[in-house]
Amino acid sequence: MSDIQNPAFYDDNKAREALEAIRWPNGVVCPHCGNLDQAKIAQGKGKAHRPGLYYCATCNGQFTVTVGTVMERSKIPISKWLLAMHLMGASKKGMSALQLQRMLGVTYKSAWFLCHRIREAMTTQARGPLGGSGKTVEADETYMGGKEKNKHVGKRKRSNIGGQGKQAVFALVERDGESRSFRIATITGKTLRPVLMQHVDRESTLMTDQGGQYYHAGKEFSRHETVNHGIDEYVRGDAHTNTAECRFSLMKRAVFGTHHSISEAHLSRYLVEWDFKWNTRKVKDGERAALIAKGIDGKRLTYRPTH
Repeated sequence: MSDIQNPAFYDDNKAREALEAIRWPNGVVCPHCGNLDQAKIAQGKGKAHRPGLYYCATCNGQFTVTVGTVMERSKIPISKWLLAMHLMGASKKGMSALQLQRMLGVTYKSAWFLCHRIREAMTTQARGPLGGSGKTVEADETYMGGKEKNKHVGKRKRSNIGGQGKQAVFALVERDGESRSFRIATITGKTLRPVLMQHVDRESTLMTDQGGQYYHAGKEFSRHETVNHGIDEYVRGDAHTNTAECRFSLMKRAVFGTHHSISEAHLSRYLVEWDFKWNTRKVKDGERAALIAKGIDGKRLTYRPTH
């Protein structure tokens, strides 16, 4: 699905067939009972059946390829779903709901919820801790939020200095590997240590700045190196956090250039999108869209939980 002129992006039947091939590469699977026996699954035919409708003889249920996914009961055509997945996956700095609204010809409400459903599909299960023996993991934090001088005079607060009034984001990036980022209430050793212990192998080399929040936790890894940004030290041998800084740079470009503002309530979903794009940075756009389509399974999302 790398070609924007692919029929799957404008023909619903082609889109359904493409989604079935991605979701069921080894044959149709009943989402109700998990039946894999093709002899007990029949496809409805004739004018009385809508395209893509299947019947399962094991549980006497009927289903389509969207049942049990984030697309279930959606009124948006499958072709527009696949096009939205491609556009969001291929846009390095993100795709706003307003842009999708214009390109897909849907309402803003539909485009906004479509974006969040696709971000849900981008969510991947953690495959064990990052790093390991001989590997390096960088840890760093940043703050999301506009500068006080850029706000309306009536909304400025003199007490908001540095990270005050902003949302803290903590990221772990394995060199030549994956990224995992988290929304953190406060940046302290007490809040960061549990994340480090859960998501980083203790045999790893940990790279951080000289923030005091890493002092005690760093001792629990095979090696802990720091750089002192306060004296303009950014690289010392192999000690640096430049990979994590690059990760944050791409994230903030997406905010400044595309989204402009992100509410605290939905920040975690955007972090999922940015992690997904970083972790799939070495694959082609079509392959990334296919990964998103595979991720729709078992992630039913209704409108209410997005608020």
